[in-house]
Amino acid sequence: MPRTLAVANQKGGVAKTTTVATLGAALAERGQRVLLVDLDPQACLTFSVGIDPEDLDKSVHHVLLGGVRARDVLIEFEDAPDLLPATITLATAEVQLARESEPEQVLRTALRPLRASYDWIVVDCPPTLGLLTVNGLSAASDVLIPLQCETLAHRGVGQLLDTVYDVQRLTNPELRVLGVLPTLYDGRTTHARAVLEGIADTYSLEVLQPAIPKSIRFAEAPAIGETVLSTAPASPGAKAYRALADALLH
Repeated sequence: MPRTLAVANQKGGVAKTTTVATLGAALAERGQRVLLVDLDPQACLTFSVGIDPEDLDKSVHHVLLGGVRARDVLIEFEDAPDLLPATITLATAEVQLARESEPEQVLRTALRPLRASYDWIVVDCPPTLGLLTVNGLSAASDVLIPLQCETLAHRGVGQLLDTVYDVQRLTNPELRVLGVLPTLYDGRTTHARAVLEGIADTYSLEVLQPAIPKSIRFAEAPAIGETVLSTAPASPGAKAYRALADALLH
């Protein structure tokens, strides 16, 4: 069975999609079979790996709600992780999912036929705590929380953990919180270091290492459908995500 990693934070702008794309690519570099799942109606992950969502007829929305098999929507890449893409149609999924008999389990059921084909499934949850995120958490074995080291980002962690605990209690008792991944991190500032220490103390969460440094390289890569691993392979950001992949594997 693959490890299914939900990457979640209801606050936007914390490098969640960057983490999914780059960590997935780093795991693939190490010989792992990786599937990325885009659960965000903004479809940033889909765009980031070089697919224009507007060119797609079917997406993960049709898998969740249209009776389409995940394998029929899957986009396969030769030297990169495969993708279950998203489009803007996913924006209506919350309302439609609520009508299902087990609305929080739809993604888990849809992914089941694919599990034997992958070592890792990495889910990019939307920046909300609605049914799409709950589906991502219910399908996952682990949850990773990317966190920009600023006070406002810090405040949302407790709300996310409340949702995680509800999922553990009601739908997925095996779900494990891997920890917080510091992103957009500038260790030179006292504020960033203080926020990081506060997270560890307040929520008793492991702080994953290494922290992902702030870099313009991350913004440049998606414009050409790549990750920083290929556009700037020797950069500190690329090295950090490779080190994180090694830590998860070992």
